[in-house]
Order: sequence, then C-alpha cells, then structure tokens
Amino acid sequence: MKYTIGEFSQITSLTVKTLRLYHEKGILIPAEIDEFTNYRYYNNSNYELAKTIKILRSYDFTLAEIKDILDECSSESEILEKLKEKQKEVNSKIARYESISSSIELIIQREKETKMNEEVNFEVEEKEIDTILIAGYRMKAKYDEVGKGFSIIGKKFGRHINGKPITLFYDKEYVEENADYEACFPIRKGTSDNEVSVRELKGGKCVSVIHKGPYDEIGEAYKKLINYVGEKGLKTIVPTRIVYIKGPGMIFKGNPRNYLSEVQFMLTE
Repeated sequence: MKYTIGEFSQITSLTVKTLRLYHEKGILIPAEIDEFTNYRYYNNSNYELAKTIKILRSYDFTLAEIKDILDECSSESEILEKLKEKQKEVNSKIARYESISSSIELIIQREKETKMNEEVNFEVEEKEIDTILIAGYRMKAKYDEVGKGFSIIGKKFGRHINGKPITLFYDKEYVEENADYEACFPIRKGTSDNEVSVRELKGGKCVSVIHKGPYDEIGEAYKKLINYVGEKGLKTIVPTRIVYIKGPGMIFKGNPRNYLSEVQFMLTE
C-alpha cells in the first residue's frame, strides 16, 4: 500500500511541511517519487521509520543526531547505546538546571529577607541566638578577601545554603594582613572535606548591633558594643561574628551606604 504525502501526514500526525523537511534532511525518504509530477508516496516501511523518528524527537534528539542514528544503527542494541548517551546528557542538564534554580531561589529569598529587615533597630540589644549547622572556610588573609571563602562554600553547598553569610573573627584585635577569620554559610546538610568544615555553630546569649553602611566604617558598631559591654560588666568570647543581612548582591553590587551588617559579641555563660 502506498500513501500520498497528505494521507501519510494524517497517518503519522506529522505535518506536510515536516515530512518535506525530513526528506530534505535525508531522514525520511519517500518510498517513491513520481518522476513527472514529483509527488511523494510513502509505504508501511516509511510508517515504521516515522514512528521511530517521532520517538527520538520526543527524547530531544536533534535532526542531525537522528540522521546519524539511522545511518549508523542497524539493531535495537545499537540504538540503546545512543539512548544511554542521551540519558546521561539529560541528567547532566537536569543537575545544571537544579543548580541554577537553587541559585535563583537563593537570590529571591535574600531579597525577601532584606525587605523584611527594612525596619531595623540600630541600638545594641542582648538576645539569644540558635545553634545552627554551618559550612566554614578558615582563612588567614586581609578582611576584604572574605569573598573568596564565600565563593568556595557556595560552589560546594549552593543548594543547601539556608541563611545569610557569616564571618567568624578569631583575633581579639584588628589585624591588617593575615587576619584569622572564617567565612561561613548556614546550611541544611553537608559533610566536611579538606577545605570546608561542616559543624554546629553553638548558639547562646550575645550582644548585637546593626551597622548600616560600608564595611570599612563598621568600627562604629564595634565601638557601640565595646561601650555597652564595658558599662554592663559583661564578658565576651571569641570568635566575634558578623552576619551580612544586606550586602553586595549576587548580580549587582548595590550602594554600600545601604549595606546592613549585624555585629555579634557572644557572652560567656
């Protein structure tokens, strides 16, 4: 039985335009072409091939890939190998898109949290903070190099990050060149490796104050806390902490005058 291109289009649910394209690409060649009218005619073998092509297209194979498969594969087992390769490619894309989705979600959540923190208290307060799971990257560097640590953690734990970046400062004074500090992110789960330490960061009572402005002016916040601790006769322990409520975005740096940082001094029990 032979079919006109219109009939074959109805049988296969492929448009006439698509059938002509498949012919031009050498993927689905009609069984017969009238030498006088150039009319295309298809048969049952074409029908079986059309079904195969539709399946491969549904699996996101390109026309070029389909042509290669039809030219190179003569058995089900050979096609199966091609399907396995496509499965690996699809899984790789899924992993990449999941990572992209997690990064976008992180930006959205940070922006939501920033809006919630627009009304902030800039006075020193005493409060309890919770114990959290963190991923930390210990550094000996200048303070403005902390971004390198956040980047390393972000690449390893991106989709598991669930809070604002934190820096832990282990020095008791300002250090210009080789400050001892740790870039951290709260995470949902994870394990340590030779670069990043995953552990619980103990909570407890602290005194804290919000600083608004560039990081190089954060000394004003330290002054408020040191004065408060001295007046109240409180005792603090290292490391001190800075939680970055609003800082340079992942896309735009923003205005440093609008940065919000919370400086925390942990108190002895």
